[in-house]
This record gives sequence, C-alpha cells and structure tokens, in this order.
Amino acid sequence: MKKVKKLLDNLSKSGKKGVAWLIDPEKGIDNRLKGSHDLCDLDLILVGGSYSTGEGLDELIREVKELVLEVPVCIFPGSHGQVSREAEALLFLSLLSGRNPEYLIGQQVQAARQIHESGLEVIPTAYILVNNGELLSVHSVSQTLPLLNSQVRLVADTALAGKFLGLKCFYLDAGSGSSVAVSQEVIFEVKSLIKDPLIVGGGLDSRQKVKMAFDAGADLVVLGNRVEKDPEFLKEILQLKKAYNYSLEAN
Repeated sequence: MKKVKKLLDNLSKSGKKGVAWLIDPEKGIDNRLKGSHDLCDLDLILVGGSYSTGEGLDELIREVKELVLEVPVCIFPGSHGQVSREAEALLFLSLLSGRNPEYLIGQQVQAARQIHESGLEVIPTAYILVNNGELLSVHSVSQTLPLLNSQVRLVADTALAGKFLGLKCFYLDAGSGSSVAVSQEVIFEVKSLIKDPLIVGGGLDSRQKVKMAFDAGADLVVLGNRVEKDPEFLKEILQLKKAYNYSLEAN
C-alpha cells in the first residue's frame, strides 16, 4: 500500500497543508521531544542526513515508531547507505539542481538493489537546492552549488524537466541551517507548473516563513534545525497548520 505517496497526493489535491519533522541520524531525538503529544499531529517524519553512513538507522527508526505509532516514517537519504526496512517509504532523490552524476544517478544505482529487496514504498523525487547562494553541508557533500532564489525561471524549468522525466514528487530545499528559505516566487512558479506534491524545507525557522511557504503553494513543509533548538516551535507550527486547514474548510 502506497501510504506516503497517497498522503502527499491528498495534500496536493485538497489544498490542505502538512508538516514533517526531519530527524538527522547523527543527532538523534532530543529528549525534550520524546514525551511530546504534539508529535502525533505530524503528517510525516523524515529520517536522513548529509553525513550519515546509515549506521544505527534501523534502531533510530524503531525508536521513532515507538514514540509515534500512527505517523509514517520516510527515509530522506543523503547517501546509498541510508536504507532501512523499518521505515514505510523512501524518497528516491535525484539532485536535479546540480550536475554531479554521483547524486543524479550514481548513489541511486548503488542503493537500487537493497531498496528493491527492502519492500519500501519508493517515491521518485526531484530534489532541487535553492537559496541565496549560501553553501551548507548538503552542498559540500554533493559537491554542487544551489540554484538561486532570483533564478525563478531556471528553478521552475528544472522542476519541469523532472516532471517530464517521470518524477512524482518535488522537494525544494534551502539546505539544513540556511539563513533564508526558498522564496515565495520560486514556490509559486514551481507549483503552478508541476501540480504534483511539493515539499519545501530548509530555513523555515519562523511562523512567518512557514505561512509564506503555505501561501505560495507548498503542500508539506519540513522542519529541522529550529525544532532541535526549540522543541516548542514544532507545537507552534502544528497549530498554524491546524488553523490554516480549518480556514480552508470553512471557505
């Protein structure tokens, strides 16, 4: 059963908004979040990181699933080693914003057999790095440069090329720890062209930035660094999601 793709499709078609929490295997789960009931209001939990080798991934996912039984766990792989049968799904990423073949297809080939044998739901995903030129860990590891928020047409055309290649989901990422988020103009232009599920992450460290992403067309926003620093931020954004979706239903 394609549970995660169905979730993303439902968000995209309904106009409702979702919130995901990204857990870096290198950092694990903050103890302050382990007893939080807010986790049950998440739509998705992503697990993965730029530097993780995949060691301990099974144990981490099992720990996550014990905390939040009903929320699906999806792998957001930074390398071919980040594959686990313990998750429900895996975003099969192709880094379209860069021109390094290792992250366009190389890592994917190395992981393909293990993924095939794992039974995971696989979601072919266009991964596009976009910010104001800031170079972060994901750029260092992938040896690629981000596209710029000012290059609205180029980002949109890159997403469109991914659509024509048959990719089913689109992820615009400013990068973990980015000081800026993907711009509203970029999100709006990409969503207006592709119509498919659109995930936006990186730099979403305030309520205002998350709302701007929702308003521009993001179907699912991904929170990471800010939640690590301030677990209460997760509660704030989940409340925003609830109010946003309620207003959609009311109208």
